[in-house]
Amino acid sequence: MAAKIEKIVEKVVAQVLESHMAAARQDLVHRVLAEIQPYLGGGGEAPTGGSATDLLAAVTAIQLGTTQREILRSLLDTMGKYSGRSALFVVKGGAATGWQGRGFSNNDGIKDLQLDTHDGMVARSLQSRSVITGTSSEMGKGFVSQLGSPANDQVIVLPLLLKDKIAALVYADGGADNLLDSAALEVLVLSTSAWLEVASLRKVSQRDSDGSASDQPEAAPAAPAAPAFNDPFASHAPKHVAPPAAVSQPAAMAESSSSAAASAPATDPFAGMSPEDADLHRKAQRFARLLVDEIKLYNQVKVSEGRKNKDLYDRLKEDIEKSRGTYQKRYGNTAASSAEYFINEVVRSLAEDDVSIMGANFRR
Repeated sequence: MAAKIEKIVEKVVAQVLESHMAAARQDLVHRVLAEIQPYLGGGGEAPTGGSATDLLAAVTAIQLGTTQREILRSLLDTMGKYSGRSALFVVKGGAATGWQGRGFSNNDGIKDLQLDTHDGMVARSLQSRSVITGTSSEMGKGFVSQLGSPANDQVIVLPLLLKDKIAALVYADGGADNLLDSAALEVLVLSTSAWLEVASLRKVSQRDSDGSASDQPEAAPAAPAAPAFNDPFASHAPKHVAPPAAVSQPAAMAESSSSAAASAPATDPFAGMSPEDADLHRKAQRFARLLVDEIKLYNQVKVSEGRKNKDLYDRLKEDIEKSRGTYQKRYGNTAASSAEYFINEVVRSLAEDDVSIMGANFRR
């Protein structure tokens, strides 16, 4: 009976999250309208790449993507109206490697390219987590020699943030026609980042509602639950570039050992539990992440302001307490209650592991 009720609750949660997709889409459009408000109603100059209507159409095209990869491809496709050339570089392990490009004489050449993350515009964008403009020479010699410079030599690098981390760098320049609308490009990248999180949350909620994991007997301790965010570049690797040489054998061995240890089953926090208890704890942890992800998704401005002013709880009190109650009704009287997954996730995800950001009125 309990298992049946649990499945019903999971299904309802998934349906609620699904119903919020329309609201999320509308919220993104409103944010884009706010960004381009100076160009509406005849005030100011029109963006160089097209009208405000064109920009809204570009954002809508990005939102039509149903998978993360479709969304990213749409971003590069729509950037063609606002830049001569564009490319996306995946940021992983301190490296930035090419994923796809548009407008270059050899778009596949992007997949062979690795940016210098320690100098120039790329390093400044990674360090400041902000949009950087400059000249093509600041992209590194390898970049210019392989892809050439745009006609006016002006380029822009935009960080694509996913779950508060830079997952990729988006590059754009004017190409041969000097077409480079920095403001429109920034709106497109911001919209893409937000919509990727929506798509990820939707995927996780659908996966949980299937209840497939609980239907299968466990032959061995399961791996830790997957993170709420699905990395769209999980399988990415440069097409032709050889892996960088290790600076020293001991260092390479240490890094390899560290990586192996990080992924070893021994790190499973539920390894010492019975299969039934481990499954309960994983579900409680996953449910807490879903609830907090939903709070974060629909209150991005409040989250940003609350972190800055260290009064996050006061700004999100109603949402936090409502979700806390939902979590307690489901797991408050179970063996997972002592782990406090919900409130720990609030501190981890909303306050970035700094409880002082929640403010003086916050209670665990």
